[in-house]
Amino acid sequence: MGSFSRRIFFLLAIILAVALVFSGCQRQKKVTVLKLGHVLDVNHPVHKAMVYMGKVLAKKSHGTMRIDIYPSGQLGAERDLIELLQIGSLAMTKVSTSPLESFVPEMKIFSLPYVFRNRQHLWKVLNGPIGKKLLLAGVPFRLRGLCYYDSGSRSFYTKKVPIYTPADLKGLKIRVMKSQTAVQMIRALGGSATPISWGELYTALQQGVVDGAENNPPSFYLSKHYEVCKYYSLDEHTSIPDILLISEPIWEGLTKQQQKWLQEAADESVLYEIKLWKQATEHAMEEVQKAGVKIIHPNKELFREKVKGMYENYKGTPVYTLLQQIENIH
Repeated sequence: MGSFSRRIFFLLAIILAVALVFSGCQRQKKVTVLKLGHVLDVNHPVHKAMVYMGKVLAKKSHGTMRIDIYPSGQLGAERDLIELLQIGSLAMTKVSTSPLESFVPEMKIFSLPYVFRNRQHLWKVLNGPIGKKLLLAGVPFRLRGLCYYDSGSRSFYTKKVPIYTPADLKGLKIRVMKSQTAVQMIRALGGSATPISWGELYTALQQGVVDGAENNPPSFYLSKHYEVCKYYSLDEHTSIPDILLISEPIWEGLTKQQQKWLQEAADESVLYEIKLWKQATEHAMEEVQKAGVKIIHPNKELFREKVKGMYENYKGTPVYTLLQQIENIH
């Protein structure tokens, strides 16, 4: 082989080696994977919104960040998921703000009945200084809120007794989330509160462990609880948003740029979810009525009057201060 040929050979060998190294680097591009567990069905608007968030994040981060979602309680009930976040074993979860009150006392505000005058009032609070402050209220407990998702208003659904007034709740066992505030509300209305995990509720209703429950229309429909409960009374006692949480230790482990991408993706998913929620609510109401559920529109003032005394229990606490601040938002 001549000297010129040898030089060409070595040059090609170097080019090939560089190409292989570059190719290897591309294949080994570091991807930050965030695991997200929640208890909702895959058809739920909030699940779809989180899938959308994952797509937005992948695009923003040029494929260097990924969200792996584990739905339908695969990784445990809401309380389990919150605890996994606290120790950094799980990156993210979506929970209702109700069970979160055991960890972040200020979240009790959302479980109190008739705090918000209407949907506009609720979102004005969530998007304003109060909502932003509450997202960060869990940071001392290693829980950081990224955003709120719409979960409508909760109303009563029952098997045998239609609810027209609070008096109709007397003697009924009503399933509630594991929230002390929710328990107090049912008691104030005259019912008997029974905390049961969401995954066990269908069987509990079937077997008569409870006489009814309370939730928003999409959850009532997607859970198939309408197969057992044929009365849905739209008293709309609470508007409890869902909250997307990230483990504070894991958040701190992200770079500033990664934090920015994730927050932007979460914010975009909220707008997407609000549209989906509206469609899902309308669809749910149509379907449950087709299935023979009787829709009741009770006088909400009767329920509001019954629970007013609950507010006084919070005098002298941060929750009462929040109540007053929210009331003054117009």
